[in-house]
Amino acid sequence: MREYLLTLCITAAVTYLLTGPVRKFAIVAGAMPEIRARDVHREPTPRLGGIAMFFGLCAGLLVADHLTNLNWVFDKSNEPRALLSGAALIWLIGVLDDKFEIDALIKLGGQMIAAGVMVMQGLTILWLPVPGVGTVALTQWQGTLLTVALVVITINAVNFVDGLDGLAAGMVCIAAAAFFMYAYRIWYSYGIEAAAPATLFAAVLMGMCLGFLPHNMHPARIFMGDSGSMLIGLVLAAGAISVTGQVDPDVMKLFSGSERNTVHQMVPVYIPLLMPLTIIAVPAADLVLAIVRRTWRGQSPFAADRGHLHHRLLEIGHSHSRAVLIMYFWSALIAFAALAYSVNSASMWIVLGVVFLSAVGLVLLLLPRFTPRVPAWAQHVVPPRYRGRRAAGAAFAETAPCEEAEERTPVTAAARGVNGATAISARSRSLDRS
Repeated sequence: MREYLLTLCITAAVTYLLTGPVRKFAIVAGAMPEIRARDVHREPTPRLGGIAMFFGLCAGLLVADHLTNLNWVFDKSNEPRALLSGAALIWLIGVLDDKFEIDALIKLGGQMIAAGVMVMQGLTILWLPVPGVGTVALTQWQGTLLTVALVVITINAVNFVDGLDGLAAGMVCIAAAAFFMYAYRIWYSYGIEAAAPATLFAAVLMGMCLGFLPHNMHPARIFMGDSGSMLIGLVLAAGAISVTGQVDPDVMKLFSGSERNTVHQMVPVYIPLLMPLTIIAVPAADLVLAIVRRTWRGQSPFAADRGHLHHRLLEIGHSHSRAVLIMYFWSALIAFAALAYSVNSASMWIVLGVVFLSAVGLVLLLLPRFTPRVPAWAQHVVPPRYRGRRAAGAAFAETAPCEEAEERTPVTAAARGVNGATAISARSRSLDRS
Protein backbone atom coordinates (compact mmCIF):
# COMPACT_ATOMS: atom_id res chain seq x y z
CA MET A 1 0.00 0.00 0.00
CA ARG A 2 2.86 2.43 0.78
CA GLU A 3 4.28 2.00 -2.72
CA TYR A 4 0.90 2.58 -4.32
CA LEU A 5 0.52 5.76 -2.26
CA LEU A 6 4.04 6.86 -3.23
CA THR A 7 3.21 6.33 -6.90
CA LEU A 8 0.00 8.33 -6.45
CA CYS A 9 1.86 11.22 -4.77
CA ILE A 10 4.61 11.33 -7.40
CA THR A 11 2.04 11.37 -10.19
CA ALA A 12 0.06 14.14 -8.50
CA ALA A 13 3.18 16.23 -7.79
CA VAL A 14 4.49 15.99 -11.36
CA THR A 15 1.08 16.82 -12.82
CA TYR A 16 0.61 19.78 -10.47
CA LEU A 17 4.07 21.25 -11.08
CA LEU A 18 3.87 20.89 -14.86
CA THR A 19 0.39 22.37 -15.25
CA GLY A 20 1.62 25.95 -14.69
CA PRO A 21 4.31 25.84 -17.45
CA VAL A 22 1.88 23.99 -19.73
CA ARG A 23 -0.63 26.79 -19.24
CA LYS A 24 1.89 29.38 -20.35
CA PHE A 25 2.81 27.21 -23.33
CA ALA A 26 -0.86 26.90 -24.31
CA ILE A 27 -1.26 30.69 -24.23
CA VAL A 28 1.82 31.20 -26.41
CA ALA A 29 0.75 28.42 -28.80
CA GLY A 30 -2.69 29.98 -29.18
CA ALA A 31 -4.58 26.96 -27.80
CA MET A 32 -7.33 29.28 -26.54
CA PRO A 33 -10.46 28.87 -28.67
CA GLU A 34 -13.20 31.44 -28.90
CA ILE A 35 -16.03 31.10 -26.42
CA ARG A 36 -18.75 29.01 -28.00
CA ALA A 37 -22.48 29.22 -27.48
CA ARG A 38 -22.51 26.08 -25.31
CA ASP A 39 -19.66 27.20 -23.04
CA VAL A 40 -20.40 28.41 -19.51
CA HIS A 41 -17.14 30.28 -18.93
CA ARG A 42 -16.90 33.94 -19.95
CA GLU A 43 -13.19 34.40 -20.49
CA PRO A 44 -10.87 32.68 -22.97
CA THR A 45 -9.08 29.91 -21.08
CA PRO A 46 -6.10 27.92 -22.35
CA ARG A 47 -6.43 24.21 -22.93
CA LEU A 48 -3.79 21.46 -23.38
CA GLY A 49 -3.88 20.53 -19.69
CA GLY A 50 -3.63 16.94 -20.85
CA ILE A 51 0.08 17.49 -21.52
CA ALA A 52 0.80 17.77 -17.80
CA MET A 53 -1.46 14.81 -17.06
CA PHE A 54 0.32 12.61 -19.60
CA PHE A 55 3.74 13.37 -18.16
CA GLY A 56 2.32 12.69 -14.71
CA LEU A 57 1.22 9.29 -15.99
CA CYS A 58 4.70 8.61 -17.36
CA ALA A 59 6.32 9.68 -14.08
CA GLY A 60 4.01 7.45 -12.04
CA LEU A 61 4.70 4.38 -14.17
CA LEU A 62 8.44 5.11 -14.16
CA VAL A 63 8.55 5.36 -10.37
CA ALA A 64 6.47 2.19 -9.97
CA ASP A 65 8.89 0.34 -12.26
CA HIS A 66 11.74 1.05 -9.81
CA LEU A 67 9.90 0.16 -6.59
CA THR A 68 10.62 -3.15 -4.92
CA ASN A 69 7.10 -4.56 -4.65
CA LEU A 70 5.66 -3.05 -7.85
CA ASN A 71 8.56 -3.86 -10.16
CA TRP A 72 7.29 -7.40 -10.71
CA VAL A 73 4.12 -5.97 -12.28
CA PHE A 74 6.24 -4.78 -15.22
CA ASP A 75 8.22 -8.02 -15.32
CA LYS A 76 5.27 -10.43 -15.35
CA SER A 77 2.74 -8.34 -17.26
CA ASN A 78 2.84 -6.33 -20.45
CA GLU A 79 -0.24 -4.33 -19.50
CA PRO A 80 1.60 -1.19 -18.23
CA ARG A 81 3.44 -0.91 -21.55
CA ALA A 82 0.18 -1.52 -23.43
CA LEU A 83 -1.48 1.27 -21.44
CA LEU A 84 1.38 3.67 -22.10
CA SER A 85 1.27 2.96 -25.85
CA GLY A 86 -2.47 3.52 -26.12
CA ALA A 87 -2.29 6.58 -23.85
CA ALA A 88 0.47 8.16 -25.97
CA LEU A 89 -1.59 7.73 -29.14
CA ILE A 90 -4.85 9.06 -27.69
CA TRP A 91 -2.97 11.93 -26.02
CA LEU A 92 -1.39 12.97 -29.32
CA ILE A 93 -4.78 12.99 -31.02
CA GLY A 94 -6.17 15.09 -28.17
CA VAL A 95 -3.34 17.61 -28.40
CA LEU A 96 -3.98 18.05 -32.12
CA ASP A 97 -7.69 18.50 -31.46
CA ASP A 98 -7.07 21.09 -28.73
CA LYS A 99 -5.01 23.12 -31.16
CA PHE A 100 -6.60 22.53 -34.57
CA GLU A 101 -10.15 21.21 -33.82
CA ILE A 102 -9.97 17.99 -35.84
CA ASP A 103 -13.09 16.20 -37.09
CA ALA A 104 -15.11 14.07 -34.67
CA LEU A 105 -14.94 11.00 -36.91
CA ILE A 106 -11.15 11.25 -37.01
CA LYS A 107 -11.10 11.32 -33.22
CA LEU A 108 -13.37 8.29 -33.11
CA GLY A 109 -11.05 6.43 -35.45
CA GLY A 110 -8.07 7.39 -33.31
CA GLN A 111 -9.82 6.08 -30.20
CA MET A 112 -10.43 2.74 -31.89
CA ILE A 113 -6.81 2.54 -33.04
CA ALA A 114 -5.55 3.30 -29.53
CA ALA A 115 -7.76 0.54 -28.14
CA GLY A 116 -6.48 -1.79 -30.84
CA VAL A 117 -2.88 -1.00 -29.89
CA MET A 118 -3.59 -2.03 -26.31
CA VAL A 119 -5.30 -5.23 -27.48
CA MET A 120 -2.29 -6.16 -29.62
CA GLN A 121 -0.06 -5.90 -26.55
CA GLY A 122 -2.25 -8.10 -24.36
CA LEU A 123 -4.55 -5.66 -22.58
CA THR A 124 -7.82 -7.28 -23.60
CA ILE A 125 -10.82 -9.12 -22.18
CA LEU A 126 -10.17 -12.88 -22.21
CA TRP A 127 -13.30 -14.12 -20.41
CA LEU A 128 -16.46 -12.89 -18.77
CA PRO A 129 -18.15 -14.14 -15.58
CA VAL A 130 -21.82 -14.43 -16.52
CA PRO A 131 -24.37 -14.84 -13.68
CA GLY A 132 -26.09 -18.23 -13.86
CA VAL A 133 -23.67 -19.52 -16.49
CA GLY A 134 -20.19 -19.18 -15.02
CA THR A 135 -16.96 -18.11 -16.70
CA VAL A 136 -17.34 -17.77 -20.47
CA ALA A 137 -14.15 -17.75 -22.53
CA LEU A 138 -14.15 -15.29 -25.42
CA THR A 139 -12.65 -15.78 -28.83
CA GLN A 140 -9.98 -13.39 -30.01
CA TRP A 141 -12.42 -11.39 -32.14
CA GLN A 142 -15.05 -11.25 -29.40
CA GLY A 143 -12.52 -10.05 -26.86
CA THR A 144 -11.14 -7.46 -29.27
CA LEU A 145 -14.54 -6.03 -30.18
CA LEU A 146 -15.68 -5.91 -26.56
CA THR A 147 -12.44 -4.24 -25.46
CA VAL A 148 -12.58 -1.61 -28.21
CA ALA A 149 -16.25 -0.89 -27.45
CA LEU A 150 -15.58 -0.43 -23.72
CA VAL A 151 -12.63 1.88 -24.38
CA VAL A 152 -14.53 4.05 -26.88
CA ILE A 153 -17.63 4.30 -24.67
CA THR A 154 -15.62 5.25 -21.58
CA ILE A 155 -13.51 7.84 -23.42
CA ASN A 156 -16.54 9.57 -24.91
CA ALA A 157 -18.50 9.40 -21.66
CA VAL A 158 -15.72 11.23 -19.82
CA ASN A 159 -15.30 13.65 -22.74
CA PHE A 160 -19.02 14.48 -22.76
CA VAL A 161 -19.11 15.30 -19.05
CA ASP A 162 -16.13 17.66 -19.29
CA GLY A 163 -18.23 20.83 -19.38
CA LEU A 164 -17.71 22.56 -16.02
CA ASP A 165 -14.58 23.56 -14.15
CA GLY A 166 -13.21 20.58 -12.27
CA LEU A 167 -16.12 18.30 -13.18
CA ALA A 168 -14.47 15.59 -15.28
CA ALA A 169 -11.27 15.42 -13.21
CA GLY A 170 -13.20 15.22 -9.94
CA MET A 171 -15.68 12.59 -11.12
CA VAL A 172 -12.94 10.40 -12.59
CA CYS A 173 -10.91 10.79 -9.39
CA ILE A 174 -13.88 9.58 -7.33
CA ALA A 175 -14.39 6.66 -9.71
CA ALA A 176 -10.68 5.79 -9.59
CA ALA A 177 -10.72 5.84 -5.78
CA ALA A 178 -13.61 3.35 -5.67
CA PHE A 179 -11.97 1.20 -8.31
CA PHE A 180 -8.64 1.26 -6.48
CA MET A 181 -10.28 -0.07 -3.32
CA TYR A 182 -12.01 -2.80 -5.28
CA ALA A 183 -8.93 -3.90 -7.25
CA TYR A 184 -6.69 -3.73 -4.17
CA ARG A 185 -9.13 -5.96 -2.27
CA ILE A 186 -9.08 -8.52 -5.09
CA TRP A 187 -5.29 -8.45 -5.15
CA TYR A 188 -4.65 -8.38 -1.40
CA SER A 189 -7.54 -10.38 0.08
CA TYR A 190 -7.65 -13.12 -2.52
CA GLY A 191 -3.94 -13.06 -3.39
CA ILE A 192 -4.60 -12.69 -7.13
CA GLU A 193 -1.58 -11.05 -8.74
CA ALA A 194 -3.48 -10.44 -11.99
CA ALA A 195 -5.36 -7.61 -10.23
CA ALA A 196 -2.14 -5.69 -9.47
CA PRO A 197 -1.94 -3.83 -12.83
CA ALA A 198 -5.51 -2.55 -12.43
CA THR A 199 -4.67 -1.37 -8.90
CA LEU A 200 -1.61 0.47 -10.25
CA PHE A 201 -3.64 2.08 -13.04
CA ALA A 202 -6.23 3.34 -10.54
CA ALA A 203 -3.53 4.81 -8.26
CA VAL A 204 -1.86 6.62 -11.17
CA LEU A 205 -5.23 7.90 -12.42
CA MET A 206 -6.05 9.35 -9.00
CA GLY A 207 -2.69 11.12 -8.99
CA MET A 208 -3.29 12.62 -12.43
CA CYS A 209 -6.67 14.01 -11.41
CA LEU A 210 -5.60 15.25 -7.97
CA GLY A 211 -2.59 17.04 -9.42
CA PHE A 212 -4.67 18.80 -12.06
CA LEU A 213 -7.71 19.73 -9.95
CA PRO A 214 -6.12 22.71 -8.09
CA HIS A 215 -5.62 24.43 -11.45
CA ASN A 216 -9.00 23.39 -12.83
CA MET A 217 -11.41 24.22 -10.01
CA HIS A 218 -13.77 27.14 -10.55
CA PRO A 219 -12.67 29.59 -11.81
CA ALA A 220 -10.42 27.38 -13.91
CA ARG A 221 -7.04 28.74 -14.99
CA ILE A 222 -6.61 25.96 -17.56
CA PHE A 223 -8.76 23.26 -19.14
CA MET A 224 -7.62 19.70 -19.69
CA GLY A 225 -9.09 19.69 -23.19
CA ASP A 226 -9.56 16.53 -25.21
CA SER A 227 -5.92 15.69 -24.61
CA GLY A 228 -6.78 15.25 -20.94
CA SER A 229 -10.38 13.99 -21.00
CA MET A 230 -9.69 11.26 -23.55
CA LEU A 231 -6.51 10.30 -21.69
CA ILE A 232 -8.13 9.78 -18.30
CA GLY A 233 -11.04 8.01 -19.98
CA LEU A 234 -8.64 5.55 -21.58
CA VAL A 235 -6.78 4.91 -18.31
CA LEU A 236 -10.09 4.31 -16.53
CA ALA A 237 -11.18 1.86 -19.22
CA ALA A 238 -7.80 0.09 -19.13
CA GLY A 239 -8.16 -0.62 -15.41
CA ALA A 240 -11.68 -1.99 -15.88
CA ILE A 241 -10.55 -4.20 -18.77
CA SER A 242 -7.59 -5.51 -16.80
CA VAL A 243 -9.54 -6.57 -13.71
CA THR A 244 -12.59 -7.80 -15.68
CA GLY A 245 -10.97 -9.82 -18.42
CA GLN A 246 -7.67 -10.87 -16.85
CA VAL A 247 -8.69 -12.06 -13.34
CA ASP A 248 -9.86 -15.66 -13.44
CA PRO A 249 -12.90 -16.08 -11.12
CA ASP A 250 -12.05 -19.73 -10.53
CA VAL A 251 -8.88 -18.65 -8.72
CA MET A 252 -10.99 -17.04 -5.98
CA LYS A 253 -12.38 -20.48 -5.01
CA LEU A 254 -15.79 -19.10 -4.22
CA PHE A 255 -17.80 -22.13 -5.32
CA SER A 256 -18.36 -23.74 -1.92
CA GLY A 257 -21.14 -24.19 0.59
CA SER A 258 -24.86 -23.94 -0.05
CA GLU A 259 -26.37 -22.37 -3.13
CA ARG A 260 -27.42 -19.26 -1.18
CA ASN A 261 -23.90 -18.72 0.21
CA THR A 262 -22.38 -19.32 -3.20
CA VAL A 263 -24.56 -16.60 -4.71
CA HIS A 264 -23.43 -14.09 -2.08
CA GLN A 265 -19.80 -15.16 -2.38
CA MET A 266 -19.89 -14.78 -6.14
CA VAL A 267 -20.76 -11.07 -5.90
CA PRO A 268 -17.09 -9.97 -6.11
CA VAL A 269 -16.88 -11.92 -9.36
CA TYR A 270 -19.96 -10.34 -10.89
CA ILE A 271 -19.08 -6.84 -9.74
CA PRO A 272 -16.42 -6.42 -12.48
CA LEU A 273 -19.28 -6.58 -14.95
CA LEU A 274 -21.00 -3.70 -13.16
CA MET A 275 -18.09 -1.70 -11.74
CA PRO A 276 -16.97 -0.26 -15.12
CA LEU A 277 -20.56 0.88 -15.59
CA THR A 278 -21.08 2.24 -12.10
CA ILE A 279 -17.90 4.32 -12.10
CA ILE A 280 -19.02 6.06 -15.28
CA ALA A 281 -22.75 5.81 -14.60
CA VAL A 282 -23.35 9.57 -14.62
CA PRO A 283 -21.15 10.30 -17.69
CA ALA A 284 -22.60 7.27 -19.50
CA ALA A 285 -26.15 8.45 -18.79
CA ASP A 286 -25.22 11.88 -20.11
CA LEU A 287 -23.75 10.25 -23.23
CA VAL A 288 -26.87 8.18 -23.93
CA LEU A 289 -29.21 11.13 -23.36
CA ALA A 290 -27.11 13.34 -25.64
CA ILE A 291 -27.16 10.79 -28.48
CA VAL A 292 -30.92 10.28 -28.16
CA ARG A 293 -31.58 14.02 -27.92
CA ARG A 294 -29.49 14.93 -30.95
CA THR A 295 -30.74 12.05 -33.08
CA TRP A 296 -34.35 12.97 -32.25
CA ARG A 297 -33.68 16.50 -33.47
CA GLY A 298 -32.16 15.20 -36.70
CA GLN A 299 -28.64 16.28 -35.69
CA SER A 300 -25.39 14.40 -35.66
CA PRO A 301 -24.69 12.52 -32.39
CA PHE A 302 -21.41 14.46 -32.23
CA ALA A 303 -23.07 17.89 -32.58
CA ALA A 304 -22.45 20.04 -29.50
CA ASP A 305 -25.33 21.58 -27.54
CA ARG A 306 -26.28 22.87 -24.09
CA GLY A 307 -28.42 19.91 -23.06
CA HIS A 308 -25.92 18.03 -20.89
CA LEU A 309 -26.68 17.22 -17.27
CA HIS A 310 -24.42 19.96 -15.95
CA HIS A 311 -26.11 22.50 -18.22
CA ARG A 312 -29.50 21.46 -16.85
CA LEU A 313 -28.27 21.89 -13.29
CA LEU A 314 -27.28 25.46 -14.12
CA GLU A 315 -30.68 26.09 -15.72
CA ILE A 316 -32.45 24.82 -12.59
CA GLY A 317 -30.70 27.53 -10.60
CA HIS A 318 -27.60 25.92 -9.14
CA SER A 319 -24.38 27.86 -9.09
CA HIS A 320 -21.32 26.59 -10.94
CA SER A 321 -19.67 25.19 -7.84
CA ARG A 322 -22.87 23.64 -6.47
CA ALA A 323 -23.59 21.90 -9.79
CA VAL A 324 -20.12 20.35 -9.73
CA LEU A 325 -20.54 19.20 -6.12
CA ILE A 326 -23.91 17.61 -6.92
CA MET A 327 -22.35 15.66 -9.78
CA TYR A 328 -19.55 14.61 -7.42
CA PHE A 329 -22.14 13.41 -4.90
CA TRP A 330 -24.01 11.20 -7.35
CA SER A 331 -20.82 9.74 -8.80
CA ALA A 332 -19.51 8.88 -5.34
CA LEU A 333 -22.86 7.42 -4.27
CA ILE A 334 -23.10 5.06 -7.24
CA ALA A 335 -19.45 4.00 -7.27
CA PHE A 336 -19.02 3.43 -3.53
CA ALA A 337 -22.45 1.80 -3.22
CA ALA A 338 -21.33 -0.82 -5.74
CA LEU A 339 -18.07 -1.20 -3.84
CA ALA A 340 -19.86 -1.67 -0.50
CA TYR A 341 -22.25 -4.18 -2.05
CA SER A 342 -19.29 -6.21 -3.36
CA VAL A 343 -17.89 -6.42 0.17
CA ASN A 344 -21.14 -7.43 1.91
CA SER A 345 -24.05 -8.08 -0.42
CA ALA A 346 -26.25 -9.49 2.36
CA SER A 347 -26.32 -6.33 4.48
CA MET A 348 -29.63 -4.49 4.50
CA TRP A 349 -27.94 -1.45 6.05
CA ILE A 350 -26.10 -0.81 2.77
CA VAL A 351 -29.37 -0.75 0.85
CA LEU A 352 -31.02 1.53 3.41
CA GLY A 353 -27.99 3.82 3.40
CA VAL A 354 -28.06 4.09 -0.38
CA VAL A 355 -31.80 4.85 -0.37
CA PHE A 356 -31.37 7.53 2.31
CA LEU A 357 -28.44 9.19 0.52
CA SER A 358 -30.37 9.08 -2.76
CA ALA A 359 -33.24 10.93 -1.10
CA VAL A 360 -30.78 13.52 0.24
CA GLY A 361 -29.32 13.88 -3.24
CA LEU A 362 -32.75 14.47 -4.77
CA VAL A 363 -33.51 17.16 -2.19
CA LEU A 364 -30.23 18.92 -2.94
CA LEU A 365 -30.87 18.56 -6.67
CA LEU A 366 -34.31 20.21 -6.49
CA LEU A 367 -33.42 22.76 -3.81
CA PRO A 368 -33.53 25.81 -6.15
CA ARG A 369 -37.14 24.92 -7.00
CA PHE A 370 -38.18 25.61 -3.42
CA THR A 371 -38.57 29.25 -2.35
CA PRO A 372 -39.48 29.26 1.34
CA ARG A 373 -41.41 32.14 2.87
CA VAL A 374 -39.21 34.25 5.09
CA PRO A 375 -40.68 36.50 7.80
CA ALA A 376 -40.47 40.23 7.19
CA TRP A 377 -38.03 40.79 10.05
CA ALA A 378 -35.56 38.27 8.53
CA GLN A 379 -35.65 39.40 4.92
CA HIS A 380 -32.68 41.71 5.35
CA VAL A 381 -30.34 38.91 6.44
CA VAL A 382 -31.17 36.21 3.86
CA PRO A 383 -30.08 36.08 0.19
CA PRO A 384 -32.23 38.10 -2.26
CA ARG A 385 -33.86 35.00 -3.78
CA TYR A 386 -35.52 34.22 -0.43
CA ARG A 387 -36.90 37.73 0.15
CA GLY A 388 -40.38 38.96 -0.59
CA ARG A 389 -41.18 40.81 -3.78
CA ARG A 390 -41.09 44.28 -2.17
CA ALA A 391 -37.75 43.70 -0.46
CA ALA A 392 -36.29 42.13 -3.56
CA GLY A 393 -37.57 45.04 -5.68
CA ALA A 394 -36.03 47.58 -3.34
CA ALA A 395 -32.73 45.74 -3.37
CA PHE A 396 -32.81 45.62 -7.16
CA ALA A 397 -33.55 49.35 -7.36
CA GLU A 398 -30.52 50.07 -5.21
CA THR A 399 -28.17 47.96 -7.30
CA ALA A 400 -29.62 48.71 -10.74
CA PRO A 401 -27.82 52.04 -11.32
CA CYS A 402 -24.47 50.48 -10.50
CA GLU A 403 -25.13 47.54 -12.78
CA GLU A 404 -26.27 49.85 -15.57
CA ALA A 405 -23.11 51.91 -15.20
CA GLU A 406 -21.03 48.78 -15.41
CA GLU A 407 -22.81 47.72 -18.59
CA ARG A 408 -22.05 51.08 -20.20
CA THR A 409 -18.37 50.77 -19.42
CA PRO A 410 -16.59 49.24 -22.41
CA VAL A 411 -14.42 46.26 -21.62
CA THR A 412 -11.46 45.83 -23.89
CA ALA A 413 -9.77 42.54 -24.64
CA ALA A 414 -6.68 43.60 -22.73
CA ALA A 415 -8.75 44.51 -19.69
CA ARG A 416 -10.62 41.23 -19.67
CA GLY A 417 -7.51 39.20 -20.27
CA VAL A 418 -7.04 35.55 -19.78
CA ASN A 419 -8.73 33.79 -16.91
CA GLY A 420 -6.24 34.12 -14.06
CA ALA A 421 -3.52 35.67 -16.23
CA THR A 422 -1.71 38.98 -15.97
CA ALA A 423 -0.86 39.18 -19.66
CA ILE A 424 -2.54 38.04 -22.84
CA SER A 425 -0.99 36.51 -25.91
CA ALA A 426 -1.35 38.21 -29.25
CA ARG A 427 -2.90 35.08 -30.68
CA SER A 428 -5.63 34.73 -28.07
CA ARG A 429 -9.15 35.92 -28.77
CA SER A 430 -11.69 37.16 -26.25
CA LEU A 431 -14.98 36.97 -28.13
CA ASP A 432 -17.79 36.39 -25.64
CA ARG A 433 -20.89 34.92 -27.19
CA SER A 434 -22.63 33.92 -24.01
